[in-house]
Amino acid sequence: MAPVRTTGAIVAAISVSIGVLCFFLRNKCKSQRKNLSVLPNKKKQPRYGLLDAIGNTPLIRINSLSEATGCEILAKCEFLNPGGSVKDRVAAKIFEEALKSGQLAYGGVVTEGSAGSTAISLATVAPAYGCKCHVVIPDDAAVEKSQILEVLGATVERVRPVSITHRDHYVNIARRRAMEANELASKLNKIDQTEGKDQELRNGDKHDGDRHDSVLTSYSSGGYFADQFENLANFRSHYEGTGPEIWEQSGGSLDAFVAAAGTGGTVAGVSKFLKDKNPNVKCFLIDPPGSGLFNKVTRGVMYTKEEAEGKRLKNPFDTITEGIGINRLTKNFGMAELDGAFRGTDKEAVEMSRYLLKNDGLFLGSSSAMNCVGAVRVAQSLGRGHTIVTILCDSGLRHLSKFYDAHFLSQHGLTPTATGLEFLDLK
Repeated sequence: MAPVRTTGAIVAAISVSIGVLCFFLRNKCKSQRKNLSVLPNKKKQPRYGLLDAIGNTPLIRINSLSEATGCEILAKCEFLNPGGSVKDRVAAKIFEEALKSGQLAYGGVVTEGSAGSTAISLATVAPAYGCKCHVVIPDDAAVEKSQILEVLGATVERVRPVSITHRDHYVNIARRRAMEANELASKLNKIDQTEGKDQELRNGDKHDGDRHDSVLTSYSSGGYFADQFENLANFRSHYEGTGPEIWEQSGGSLDAFVAAAGTGGTVAGVSKFLKDKNPNVKCFLIDPPGSGLFNKVTRGVMYTKEEAEGKRLKNPFDTITEGIGINRLTKNFGMAELDGAFRGTDKEAVEMSRYLLKNDGLFLGSSSAMNCVGAVRVAQSLGRGHTIVTILCDSGLRHLSKFYDAHFLSQHGLTPTATGLEFLDLK
């Protein structure tokens, strides 16, 4: 008997089965898509005003540095805060605590001595709290920073740079301005309202003196010295905000954190929080030229032998970076929990800023660039396969007249020449 040919029947059966399966899957997918279409809209709710927009900045991977080091280099984009820098967190916390404690009254003035970013943040948030801002700034700070302050409505007082121990250091002057505002408020409270003398003082109609005196007459509700270096609201803003955000955004999977310090609030608040969550997370300082913090962390003393013998320069901050580096211990920095420190140079910061602009499209300020130098140094120290987090404090927009000015850099021998990361011994 001839063999029965079943091939055609088998093929037909398979085809029918596939057709039924495809029909079933197609209907299943349609059903799923239909179900998805009725899911609630998961768009984020709008934030309530400027203050609610502070914080919760993105944590991004810096691709070029990650690929070059074999580590995951992550950076918190603090330049995306509404005031343009990490200092927005500090400013909001200072106002919040001062108003809550009664040390600052509604309509009062907050004074600060600042090289720029903190002052800009204070001026940015002041209207949201119904207050004013008076800033004392060294006259060698980038000109665009003082211009921004004036546009924001702050009173700007420029003074010559002197030692912090000098009566006329910009921080000490800012402290006096708050005291003077409080004295004025106290005096006005004692004046008999029916005589109208208080109104004359308020308007400045019969007040003799220079511009400084006439400005003070508008501070009739008293003043509060922000004191960003010693005010622990600075530390708390990062312990309660920046640190927890980094932990959550990284899923707790980070090996190290590194940042430079000026007031010390950021590196202290973040390092303390991360150490509280996981003592194995390593925290480091990256310190610019002229600062004594590197010596303090690595040797336990602020000064070298030569500096202790009186050879220290009157104005020791021999660096073009702004907002970082200091030669005294602040209350905020005293809260930091650090495992070590690295020394960065101006040339490394300049080269890093150009490298990141070219390779990642990141337009960063001098302290942000220095922090990225620190991230690479930590990666080199720990070896491949680690996750390292740093802070991008502000963008390059406030650094055009110095850090991004070709003529200025040429005068200081800092013209960028690198084609890659060879300035950090990487190809």
